[in-house]
Order: sequence, then C-alpha cells, then structure tokens
Amino acid sequence: MESARQNKELIDATRPFAVESKLKSWWSLASTLALTAATLSWAACTPHSMAGWATRLMASAVSGLLIVRVFILYHDFQHGAILRGSRIARALFWVYGMLIMTPPKVWRETHNYHHANTAKIVGSHVGSYAMVTTGMWAKMSPGDQRMYKIIRHPLTIVTGYFTLFMFGMGVSPFLRAPKKHWQSIAAVVLNVALSAALVWKFGFATFALAMFLPLAISMTAGGYLFYAQHNFPDIHVQPRESWSFTNAALESSSYMQMGPIGRFFCGNIGFHHVHHLNSMIPFYRLPEAMSAIPELATPHKTSWSPRDVIACFQLKLWDAEQGKMVGYPSR
Repeated sequence: MESARQNKELIDATRPFAVESKLKSWWSLASTLALTAATLSWAACTPHSMAGWATRLMASAVSGLLIVRVFILYHDFQHGAILRGSRIARALFWVYGMLIMTPPKVWRETHNYHHANTAKIVGSHVGSYAMVTTGMWAKMSPGDQRMYKIIRHPLTIVTGYFTLFMFGMGVSPFLRAPKKHWQSIAAVVLNVALSAALVWKFGFATFALAMFLPLAISMTAGGYLFYAQHNFPDIHVQPRESWSFTNAALESSSYMQMGPIGRFFCGNIGFHHVHHLNSMIPFYRLPEAMSAIPELATPHKTSWSPRDVIACFQLKLWDAEQGKMVGYPSR
C-alpha cells in the first residue's frame, strides 16, 4: 500500500506540468511545418553547380530531422498533450500520418498499448521491439530465433523506411485486420504513388532528395530513438505479476542526453522517463518537470555517442538471474 501511495503521489506531482500553452503549441507546429516545407523545397530545386548539389543534399538531411520533430508533435497530439480538440490540428496530423505511413488509428492503438505494458516480460512487443528472456530464447524454434534476430538487428532500424514503417505500420496492420486498418495500406499506396509521380514528373534525383532521403533519415532516427529508449544497459525488465507503471517509467525508460540542437530536432523525446510517467505533459515542458521533481533527476542515461549506440545494440535478451540485458548465447 505504501508503494502504491508513493506511486500515486509521484504521478500527481507531474500533473501541474500536463498543462499546455496553446500559443506555444501552435507556434511549434506552424514554425516546424514551415521549416520542413522550406528545406524540402530547397532539396527539390535544380542545382547549377557542385555547391548547389551539396546544399541540396544538406537541405534534404535537415528536412529529415525536421520530420522527426513533426513526428513528436504528432505523437504528442495523439496523446492529447497538445492542441486537444482542434479540428485543424487533427486534419493536419491525419495528412502527416498518411504521408509517413503511420495512420493515427494504428499509431494510437499500438502506442497506447506500449505505454501500458512497457518492459513487461510478456506482452511488451506490441508497439515496440520484441524482447524475450534467456530461458524463453532457449525454448524458441530456430525459425523464431531467426525472426527475433531480424527484428532487433541494426539493419532493420537503418532500413526503417521499409521495415518499421512501410511494413510494420503499413502492410502488417492491414494483413492482421483489413477492414479495421484499411488506412494502413492506403498510406503505403499513397507513398508509392507519390514516389512514382515525383520520378515521372521531376526525375529520380528530385524524388531521392525531396522525398526518399528525408523520410529514410527520419524513420531511421526515429526507429533508433524508440529502440534506445527501452533497450539500454541499465534497463530493468519486470515480470507481469510484479510490474508497476511507475517503475516501468523510471527504470525501463531512458533519458537520452542531447545538446540543444538534438533536443530541438527530437522534440525533447529524450526525456523519455518523464514522458512515460505522464504522457499528457507537452514536449516543451518535459525538461521543466524533470528539474522540478527529485525522483526524475537521476534517470538511466544513454546518448547518440557511438559507444552508447554500440552498447544498446549489443543488448538482445533479458537475463532474469543476472537482472540485466545480455547478448545472444555463444554456441
């Protein structure tokens, strides 16, 4: 009872930060969409020199990072953290969701489940990367082990445009429930149609720099962010019978250290332990909540450094006896 009381008090302590500024929310959305449109237009322009090609490529890369920021705004809207009840925002984010092959209905269904089941030994794979224990691994068939390795392989994240989004958020939900998730396959068809139209009308280079590369960059970055936020060296995974929402936020969700530029492009999603404790906190108030609540001030950390990226990718299975994530067993 004491633990439950303390958990409730901690969640209650976050509630004052779950209040948005409509002006800040609209400014964040409008300015980010404007910057994204500007960089995509720059990437689509025909260059007249080698320097022009270089700036075009740079604009393409920056637009990919801005698409990550738009995704965080989209993600916050689906949680109800920003622009609640706005029909304009709903329409804009519906179009955005279709363009990135992540329709709102599919995202909410899988992501809400993820929030309610983070770091449970069984059931946490919906809306997240599959995770099994060393004991479960030993009992899996060779085929299931191969599929598990594919799901958690770095190349699956690097090729996230095709694997995580086109298949994972597009084709797969439609195959599971065609009537329920028709928007998923419609988003894939829209993506293919837009790709073909750009190649036909403006050429392959324009398609590559103004559509494919920005989406590929954003989906790879987003895929890794999601991976590292719940697959890091200090993570604690819990059996269903002893799982608690608060512990899942504090012990199973990382704080990804970034500078101001990284925080801008990633929309403060690196403050992930705070977000999991209260998903109604707008992204721009997550640092404020972390600073104000002592229990949030010493999170488990990771970063974009090559050392931390390699360390996260080396984690494959949960070893309950050691109480930590480990690699695959050697044969």
